[in-house]
Amino acid sequence: MRFYLILLLFASTAHASDSTIQTAHALALYGAPRYGADFTHFDYVNPEAPKGGTIRLAAIGTYDNLNPFVLKGVSAAGSLLIYNRLCTKSQDEPFTEYGQLAARMHMPEDRSWILFELREEARWHDGEPVTAEDVVFSFNALVDWGIPFYRSFYADVTAVEALDARRVKFSFREGTNREMPLIIGQLRVLPAHYWEGRDFAATTLEPPLGSGPYRIAALEPGRSITYERVPDYWGQDLPVHKGRHNFDRIRYEYYRDATVAVEAFKAGEYDVRWLNNSKEWATGYRDFAPLIDGRMIKETIPHALIRGMEGFCLNTRRPQFADRAVRQALAHAFDFEWTNQNLYYGLFTRSNSYWGNSDLGANGLPTGLELDILNDYRGRVPEQVFTEAYEPPKTDGSGNNRAQLRTAKRLLQDAGWRVRDGVLTHVETGEPMRIEFLLASSSYERVLGPVVQNLERLGIAATVRTVDAAQYQNRVQSFDYDVVVASWRQTLSPGNEQRNFWSSAAAQAPGSRNYAGIADPVVDELVERQIAAPDRPTQVALTRALDRVLLWGHYVIPGSHSRSHRLAYWNTFSRPPEPPRNGTGFPDTWWWQAEGSSSAQSQNE
Repeated sequence: MRFYLILLLFASTAHASDSTIQTAHALALYGAPRYGADFTHFDYVNPEAPKGGTIRLAAIGTYDNLNPFVLKGVSAAGSLLIYNRLCTKSQDEPFTEYGQLAARMHMPEDRSWILFELREEARWHDGEPVTAEDVVFSFNALVDWGIPFYRSFYADVTAVEALDARRVKFSFREGTNREMPLIIGQLRVLPAHYWEGRDFAATTLEPPLGSGPYRIAALEPGRSITYERVPDYWGQDLPVHKGRHNFDRIRYEYYRDATVAVEAFKAGEYDVRWLNNSKEWATGYRDFAPLIDGRMIKETIPHALIRGMEGFCLNTRRPQFADRAVRQALAHAFDFEWTNQNLYYGLFTRSNSYWGNSDLGANGLPTGLELDILNDYRGRVPEQVFTEAYEPPKTDGSGNNRAQLRTAKRLLQDAGWRVRDGVLTHVETGEPMRIEFLLASSSYERVLGPVVQNLERLGIAATVRTVDAAQYQNRVQSFDYDVVVASWRQTLSPGNEQRNFWSSAAAQAPGSRNYAGIADPVVDELVERQIAAPDRPTQVALTRALDRVLLWGHYVIPGSHSRSHRLAYWNTFSRPPEPPRNGTGFPDTWWWQAEGSSSAQSQNE
């Protein structure tokens, strides 16, 4: 122990005397943080927002686990509210983090390690201090027993050390990942003393111990869960928390499916509903008295978020989807133009990039640095990457999709599939083409109806199966599906999470988000180069190159997206006039107004 203490003293002295070590209140991937060390609050909050009231939200399905970090079970909605991170992201910058549990950070210019100095006042809800040992425990628990995502996310960490009670140091693989200090900054810290003697990998309905602004107050397993604001929360006066966490209670009510949830909302059983279903937005509240008399508000909030790809993801682990030409052919069975006009009420834009609505998405033909990058892979990627700008199949919207189906038939024939006795069959194996679309909500059934009809015209036996939330989660985590509706939320600074989305390792890791099962060495290389990008122009060029390779891989039948948030809420809430660039600020920056109009809550009192 004495030798250990001497080493720590030496390390501390070395850090203090090394002029290349930077001490900072914030971490930015590129450039300087927007908010200086003396900032008092984020610009997108109301620092004078009143505290109080209850907000009631909806969740679909059920839950049987209060530990959201493991693969087993279905975690409860909101179960991350009880935790703090080392740092918290601002919502009006591409990728900048400010100290939350950490008071300050120390880091060399080469970013080969980072030292977090914890706030002396940081406390668990039982009054015990948050320590460096808690940070070490959290990292190891997530890597050893957490969902597979964490193993890939933290793959470049080579060591984690508690230097003393309040200082913890992470070391990284040499020269590969500029983003790693920020990745570690996002670590949610768990209490080592609470988990001692408990099985971290098991499901639990015992409310865990946290250090965050909320704690679990009540639960009815599978039916509801309520969080209460911690009145003596240690961090409530920090600049990163001013104007946030304004509701005294946050309650999630669970409903069997979306249809039941809609009716419950109209009956005043919960307060806010996201109207992502275009039919509900366009027709669901016609002549609805509370909307007419002002007791309910229906609102569109524009945003500048990246619109990552959303669509029908083809599982290439299934033999019928292993051929790129087959995947390309199937995209011609989705008539988006007719769907948008007749089912989406013209509210959506077709997705044609994994980084849409940003400068990171591929556009036109590759040029400059992006072309130089792609030239490294000539002969290993489809030639269209260099010669054609990707666009998904397009129709005239009339519903007559014959031209697209003829193209699909030709592609399928070229891939060795022929129609025999009305059934599309592989000429070598004799296997018929069968496709099951797996859904967790019936809302997509009406969209898939015409797709199934088009596939049947090609001789493909296609079915749609809607299952409950627990079964859906289990099947998706084990990759037991043909096609699912998938989406990938992207940020302005793509990094380590891309391994979990696209890498060959993630394709074999249950619970990863490599839903398509992509196992392509070119994609692996581009992801690693993207993570290690030394500057913003290189990061942009690498992301565009990766986007282009993914698009021409035809792993997804592209769906659509909206460039605004659509929601309805009972008139009991206020929010800052300008939402943050990267979201709505809901419910984090909203607050309850007792003087509001007659609301859902007052109806039920």
